[in-house]
Amino acid sequence: MFLDAGGVLVHPNWTRVSGTLAHYGVSATAAALAAAEPLATRQLDEEWGRQAATDQQRGWAYFDLVLTHAGVPLSDATTQALLELHAYHQTSNLWETIHDDVRPALAAMRARGYRLVVVSNANGTLARAFERLGLAPALDALFDSCDEGVEKPDPRFFEIALARTRSEAATTVHVGDLYHVDVVGARAAGIEPVLLDAGNLYGGCDCARVGSLAALIDLLDERAGSTG
Repeated sequence: MFLDAGGVLVHPNWTRVSGTLAHYGVSATAAALAAAEPLATRQLDEEWGRQAATDQQRGWAYFDLVLTHAGVPLSDATTQALLELHAYHQTSNLWETIHDDVRPALAAMRARGYRLVVVSNANGTLARAFERLGLAPALDALFDSCDEGVEKPDPRFFEIALARTRSEAATTVHVGDLYHVDVVGARAAGIEPVLLDAGNLYGGCDCARVGSLAALIDLLDERAGSTG
């Protein structure tokens, strides 16, 4: 089982974001920012999916979209706040919130015999962040695009992970939250994609789609039952 990190296992620390914005005189609650996250992700996916972009470019355009969907006007103050958050991200990784369903889902997949491999577009801090957050022991391997020099949707990133974990594309599933990054990239590597669509915003999507990691477990069990 290949898993994306951001948007699947970890999310931005919206409490930290809200506090930093407040320091610059911008009012935005963590709850409002979290509610805007799926909408921003969907818009980013559509806009950047039609053109080449690096993960770094996507990542910081994303925060402007979150603010916009949360009803926060962009300004010099929001720019300064995001610069401070970016500096934190470069050393510690801002994606440090773990939703309640993550650890039980990882344990459930492990109990069912799946090997768990993170394949993530990241900035070289992901392994340290997962150690700090206590997620590393729940995983079998982690691949950070910054360390590998290639990122999704390039199939070579998936192929690196397949080779080093001695996995077969035909028996691997990749779960991610960006269609044009995760689904397109996995398919190009011959891996079955599953789109995590927490906001239920991808109706009519041409791949398997789940609203949560708990729903992913249900999907895996359903498939195992139909082939058992």
